[in-house]
Amino acid sequence: MIKRSVIVCCSLFTLWGVQAQQPHLDEVLHQIEQNNKVLQANGQQVSAQKLEAKAENNLSNPSLSYAHLWNANDKSQKVSEMVISQSFDFPTLYWSRRSLNALKYKTFDSEATVVRQNILLEAKELCLDIILLRRQKQLLEERLKNATELAAVYDKRLKTGDANVIETNKIKLELLNVKTETTLNATNLQNKLEALRALNGQRPLSFESTEYPSTPFPTDYQQLKSEVISTDRTLDFLTNQSLVSHKAIGLNRSQWLPKFELGYRRNTDAGTSLNGFVVGLSFPLFENRHRVKQAKAQALNSDLQKENATIQLESELAQRYQRAHALYLSMEEYKASFQSATDLNLLKEALTGGQISIIEYFAEVGVIYQSRQNLLALENEYQKTMAQIYKNKL
Repeated sequence: MIKRSVIVCCSLFTLWGVQAQQPHLDEVLHQIEQNNKVLQANGQQVSAQKLEAKAENNLSNPSLSYAHLWNANDKSQKVSEMVISQSFDFPTLYWSRRSLNALKYKTFDSEATVVRQNILLEAKELCLDIILLRRQKQLLEERLKNATELAAVYDKRLKTGDANVIETNKIKLELLNVKTETTLNATNLQNKLEALRALNGQRPLSFESTEYPSTPFPTDYQQLKSEVISTDRTLDFLTNQSLVSHKAIGLNRSQWLPKFELGYRRNTDAGTSLNGFVVGLSFPLFENRHRVKQAKAQALNSDLQKENATIQLESELAQRYQRAHALYLSMEEYKASFQSATDLNLLKEALTGGQISIIEYFAEVGVIYQSRQNLLALENEYQKTMAQIYKNKL
């Protein structure tokens, strides 16, 4: 009797292997970056935010007023007055707002990069799932072929009396199960492709790859940690947001400086015209109360958000690294155990030759196919975990 085996050697080496870099994935991500509606809308939002910030540093509107007065008892006595004036803040405030806007622009841009990164990470994970489903499809096609051939053999044996109904029905049940799994696989694959096309703005998208990109496991965690933290898009956004908040403290302190008003005034009284200038000052004694305190509280809030985000990032990175390491070791263990595996064809020949029973055959085949499914799942989880770790490279 053939010894219990684990997996077919040649098939598993094909499934594992060191995969070549697949350019199709990068091309897909590039197309999605160009066509995604969320990214297009976000680009317009950033432009609007920058224009809004720029508009806040404009001069106030000029004012024009005209008054016409007359004496109720003597209608010949009339007085008219016209005033044209322009108010503006203390000159240094415009420079301060301009410097603050420059920081705001960086904040808007860095926030947009976070949105972009999340969209592209979602797209990459979809692509990795599509690769998994295509590999599962290949495995199911192999199972379907074997089950179909066995069903045909046992149908003939049943007619000649060399097989019983129980054995034949067990093979037919296996065939039905494989057909069901194949249908579900095709449905899931179609759904993933539809989701990927939706990210591409419903534009046609060709992605036919069945190979994962080469993603070696990083052995130096401290180097990886330093790289990830220094390039994290969310931390970059929060850093810029903190700079804006601290800059706003100084701007709000400057808001206590007086505002100016300059203008032209024309007055007519009994046919005599008087022309002159209007000069005024406005002291913000009330409208700027608590502004500095509010700006300090906002700056502290930004700093605490950044600190918390750093803590969360380090924790998530450690968890993902440990998970990737465990997945990598599991795949290596599978790879090492595949070297002494028995080919499925030998099992089928042993079954048809009467060397093993149908129960023994399905016990062996079940272990083989389950192990191969496990390897496919491990590969997919490893690739997605590494994609999350290296998301800042998108």
